[in-house]
Amino acid sequence: MKHNKTNHFPKDFLWGGAIAANQAEGAYLEDGKGLTIVDLLPTGENRRTIMKGNVPSLRPQDGEFYPSHEAIDFYHHYKEDVALFAEMGFKALRISLSWARIFPSGEETSLNESGLQFYDDLFDELKKYNIEPVVTLAHFDVPVALIENYGSWRNRKLVSLFEMYAKTVFTRYKDKVKYWLTFNEINMLLHLPFLGAGLVFKEGDNQKQIQYQTAHHQLLGSALAVKACHEIIPDAKIGCMLAAGSFYPFTCNPEDVFQGMEKDRESYFFIDVQSRGKYPAYANRFFKDHGISIEMETNDEEILKEGTVDYIGFSYYSSRTTSTDPEVIKNMTSGNVFGSVSNPYVAKSEWGWTIDPKGFRITANQLYDRYQKPLFVVENGLGAVDDVTPEGEVNDDYRIDYLRKHIAEMAEAIEDGVEILGYTSWGPIDLVSASSGEMKKRYGYIYVDKDNEGSGSLKRIKKKSFDWYKNVIATNGAVL
Repeated sequence: MKHNKTNHFPKDFLWGGAIAANQAEGAYLEDGKGLTIVDLLPTGENRRTIMKGNVPSLRPQDGEFYPSHEAIDFYHHYKEDVALFAEMGFKALRISLSWARIFPSGEETSLNESGLQFYDDLFDELKKYNIEPVVTLAHFDVPVALIENYGSWRNRKLVSLFEMYAKTVFTRYKDKVKYWLTFNEINMLLHLPFLGAGLVFKEGDNQKQIQYQTAHHQLLGSALAVKACHEIIPDAKIGCMLAAGSFYPFTCNPEDVFQGMEKDRESYFFIDVQSRGKYPAYANRFFKDHGISIEMETNDEEILKEGTVDYIGFSYYSSRTTSTDPEVIKNMTSGNVFGSVSNPYVAKSEWGWTIDPKGFRITANQLYDRYQKPLFVVENGLGAVDDVTPEGEVNDDYRIDYLRKHIAEMAEAIEDGVEILGYTSWGPIDLVSASSGEMKKRYGYIYVDKDNEGSGSLKRIKKKSFDWYKNVIATNGAVL
């Protein structure tokens, strides 16, 4: 426990945690829910290939294990779990809605009242403990029927279907939810196109063209959702969400520096549009150089202009490093979706992700400098292997150390003048890893008894970090 007298968090700072429907709920076909993209992601060597768009089937296959089908069964355990979050003193819980739980086929004719009622009940449970829901509309989630019928987000049809879904949930939950996000880590569609947008590629597809046309459709969907949110819930705040982490040049070679800028722009592109309401100037050169032509309709520019977000949500796990030197590029870190050459100045997690608390402060400053809009840290955490002692304890000092250092740097960013609304660390309860499908890659303050093969009692156990984070919240970040 460390006292940090310089830590000054706003008095209404939203401390909490973040989960996603597809990684926590389970009950994958229960009460009328339709198949969604993560329901087709098995564990093992095929997972990453499928996430990139090489999808063998749009149905679960015999002989594969799909961890999302049960996950941690939050669908049936949510009251127990919310009570534990409340015990830690959570001010906010970030969740996502499962689009296919509400519209099993994604179409207007398939509205599922059971799915809507589940989220009503969850929001009521949160309200009981004065926990503010922060709700993501699309967190790696497309109903599989929309891939079968339309090719997912490559088809403009999804813009209107997403708008209908958004309007439905805004109307239903307008008195229960005041913080919304449109797309989780929207830039992920460039790296894992099936996970990010339900894209399935065929041989001969111009993948880059399809990805950026898809991006245009998601940006339109985001803008229309923002507009609808402002109309239906005038006192709500709705943001976008970036998988963030600055790219450092490996050397001060201008070629490395320029490549770092380009790599950052690859991600900023989405938030530039969502925050500023128009395509950035550098996109024109990029599209020209890569032979990309975005099909637009006459009012698209107006839609983007009218649908700018209120705040910038972002995840931060690690910084990244880039180089133009072929010899340096050979030394890439494993595990990181974005690809990074090894940075000799920072440690790495068991999954090869760099551990860079100072990078958190740098990233927050860069985002605030760029957009001058409030930020919301909606994911941050350490995936690690946790062991339960014979006494039933989990002593995760390594997680406490990671979070302590990152929260301290977030405090510094606030001192720098960065406006941050809240901090919902990733996976306050263990859940299925999005990247690897593993349970052993744990992030939580609460251990869930389940292994990579799906065995276990699902019993919840408080880790050492549970009481540590409880005290962080109780002192509003003054004691780390």
